[in-house]
Amino acid sequence: MENRYLFTSESVTEGHPDKLCDQISDAVLDEIMQRDPQGRVACETTACTGLIHIMGEISTSCYVDIAGTARKVVQDIGYNRSDYGFDGSTCAVIVSIHEQSPDIALGVNRSLESKEGGELEEGAGDQGMMFGYACDETPELMPLPLSLAQKLCRQMATVRKRGVIPYMRPDGKSQVTVEYDADWRPVRVDTVVLSTQHDPNVSLEQIRRDMVELVAKVVIPGELLDKDTKYFVNPTGRFVEGGPAADSGLTGRKIIVDTYGGSAPHGGGCFSGKDPTKVDRSAAYAARWVAKNIVAAKLARRCKVQLAYAIGVARPVSILVDTFGTGAVSDAKLRAAVEQVFDLRPAAIIRELDLRRPIYRELAAYGHMGREDLGVRWESADRVAALKNALS
Repeated sequence: MENRYLFTSESVTEGHPDKLCDQISDAVLDEIMQRDPQGRVACETTACTGLIHIMGEISTSCYVDIAGTARKVVQDIGYNRSDYGFDGSTCAVIVSIHEQSPDIALGVNRSLESKEGGELEEGAGDQGMMFGYACDETPELMPLPLSLAQKLCRQMATVRKRGVIPYMRPDGKSQVTVEYDADWRPVRVDTVVLSTQHDPNVSLEQIRRDMVELVAKVVIPGELLDKDTKYFVNPTGRFVEGGPAADSGLTGRKIIVDTYGGSAPHGGGCFSGKDPTKVDRSAAYAARWVAKNIVAAKLARRCKVQLAYAIGVARPVSILVDTFGTGAVSDAKLRAAVEQVFDLRPAAIIRELDLRRPIYRELAAYGHMGREDLGVRWESADRVAALKNALS
């Protein structure tokens, strides 16, 4: 395998305890965005056996039944029977919420620039750096290992919910290893790992047969599979106990699954439960938007974008474009074109990407990036012509 490379990404199903918590936090955010688009939300969730705890800072003019929202998410996912170890109708729900810190609100409500005589605009809700990434490995311009891993988990949920594989339970994971050639173009799938929670009475042989035939081979294109592709299905041999009964869950613990599967750096801040004034979320979406338009314009095969902000300051303190040597022009020229074409102040990002609306729970499982199925605006290649014009 000289001059070949292996790269691996993973995903988890919506019933994974961490993803359950992400979905609860984003469902609370959606309820507030539906009623009060200007609401400020920083909401985190933990879950363990029989207990959900929702905590954080929320400032809003509306009322939301937070406990009822959490129960509905749990039941929708499929934890609706006591023998699954977790039941949305009977678990305890604790809510510990207070208002957003007035010190943070000072910088968000009115940016440093406006305080120094500039136009009135919102500042960034925190300091930090956010990354966006795109590549030409898939039609949605996402890394192939993560794209396949996400689709495998979605297929696992589909066959479970439709009763195609009736013994499946909500918790599960996938992992895909892709082999690349010397030019970093995908050649084949080397390894597939699938783990699914299951009824205690089903045989391991049946699970392994069904996962390969009804999940893996349905999702992964046949030309990427060969006689040497390895499959590991429930490799421990048993996965009856799952979800919060087997492992505690926490919002924001699957940030690599949420983004690029390790193909690009991550600034460290999670998305779920945060309203769009938090640049951890909105600027990460904007960075993906920028990177995707660069690759869609065929200005690079691969592109990483870093944005950095200071709390209370509207304009990014830095913008980086890195095309890993695949750019049609220099990275410096691309950065200048990005600065000309994209307004990356928080208020502009929120407006351009239409972020003050209830779109977040659906993003909380199976990835925030590459989700063309949801029609989110950061997946739109709407600045291709403008970027080309800026470089002409």
